[in-house]
Amino acid sequence: MLFSPGWRAPVRQGEVLAVFTLGLLLGGTLSAAVIWLLSGLAAPLPPPVRTAAVLAAALLGAARELGLVHLPLPQNARQIPQEVLLTRLRRGSMQFGFELGTGVRTYVSASSPYVLALGLLLSHQDPATTLLAGTAFGAGRALSSTLTYLSRDPARSAAVAVRLPALTTTTALVLPLTLALLLLT
Repeated sequence: MLFSPGWRAPVRQGEVLAVFTLGLLLGGTLSAAVIWLLSGLAAPLPPPVRTAAVLAAALLGAARELGLVHLPLPQNARQIPQEVLLTRLRRGSMQFGFELGTGVRTYVSASSPYVLALGLLLSHQDPATTLLAGTAFGAGRALSSTLTYLSRDPARSAAVAVRLPALTTTTALVLPLTLALLLLT
């Protein structure tokens, strides 16, 4: 666990959070750079075809989140080894954050990041937009750790677990509508 109430390490928790967050941001940005490079492969497709593919991916993601269709998501079923955080705390936190930020080292249970990645890949946005989306992905992953660190509430995990299904469903419904508005206007 990145933070615990019985913290006794020689490194402050806030410092670990900062390094972890930096890793998340770098990992998300790197993933976005790779997506942008690969998006050139979709550039020759006519815009209506790309738009239809992005909307289809968004609708499929929404249907998956609502339980209407069973679609396994790509995942790396291995966990990040505990040794990463036990040997060198700062370096390990950076590595752990980077691997989480890329989104390919661990399991991402929601469809939304995959829909976003496919949308960026197929729509062939400019590099700044794609990199900003990747950085935002890393920042979104950092938000959970930051809120946990700031709350210092042992019951926070249970409260988040109760709200998570509603948040996931809302995101699944809003994402296709937002993409449709953006792509069709």
